[in-house]
Amino acid sequence: METIRQHIEAQVLSLTGLALGGIDFEAPAGDPGLFGPDSASWQVHGDFSSMLIGGVSALLLQMLHPLALAGVWDHSNFREDMLGRLRRTGQFISTTTYGSRADAQKLIDRVRRIHDEVSGTLADGRPYSANDPDLLTWVHVAEVSSFLKSYLRYRNPQFPGHEQDRYYAEIALVAERLGARDVPRSRQAVAEYLQAMRPQLICDERTREVVRVLLAAPAPSAFARPYSALMLRAGIDLLPDWATELLGLQQNPLKRQLVRGGVHSTVPLLRWAVRNGSLHRARRRMGLPPLR
Repeated sequence: METIRQHIEAQVLSLTGLALGGIDFEAPAGDPGLFGPDSASWQVHGDFSSMLIGGVSALLLQMLHPLALAGVWDHSNFREDMLGRLRRTGQFISTTTYGSRADAQKLIDRVRRIHDEVSGTLADGRPYSANDPDLLTWVHVAEVSSFLKSYLRYRNPQFPGHEQDRYYAEIALVAERLGARDVPRSRQAVAEYLQAMRPQLICDERTREVVRVLLAAPAPSAFARPYSALMLRAGIDLLPDWATELLGLQQNPLKRQLVRGGVHSTVPLLRWAVRNGSLHRARRRMGLPPLR
């Protein structure tokens, strides 16, 4: 049984930022990182499956902004390495959440340096820059609102409203250190922000290409393929209705029910198997008992 558990865990972790290495989540002992174990951020970001689903949904939402899409389109190899992109994003999220303060700041500084090289001009003449404070806010809000929505759907539907607000207030720190401004810090502020951004969002041929690449992204193994496909569909299902309509990815009620049922039936096995994720390692760094 232990061999089976270890095999499942290895397959799951191969999808995460841990597969990239380079971050020791167990050192230095006692370092709480940016948030600490009592934070709302540690809770929301602690479940791998809901984070993966939220990450897929966030990527699709982010790419509806033409300036955000341009930076990815012109300055990344996402077409050849979508899994690598997801892993790198996962490493950033896990390190800024669960890593030591030094490692978290190191990754923030690294991303800022990368952003320094990402700029250009759209076909209509509009300039874009990955360091644009307003664009950074869009990317952040699309991401963290998707993470929280997935957590509420698949991990903890009873997560109190005041804790949800605390999550948004805490996690704004990362966006602000990256250079974002006017970051919404509550459920109401996030909802109002997303509504205000809708007139700026479009779906064009390049957006549809991102969708095609994402849906065709190879799984790291045959074992992980069905799980990866389910997570992709769950990420689409997580999108706001207006976004799925814009993307042309509407799913009928039966398909939504099947996707959600598939996730709920799959994730208990994965939660049982994974004992060495970022959260588990960070808890060991803090001298906390293993999760049950």
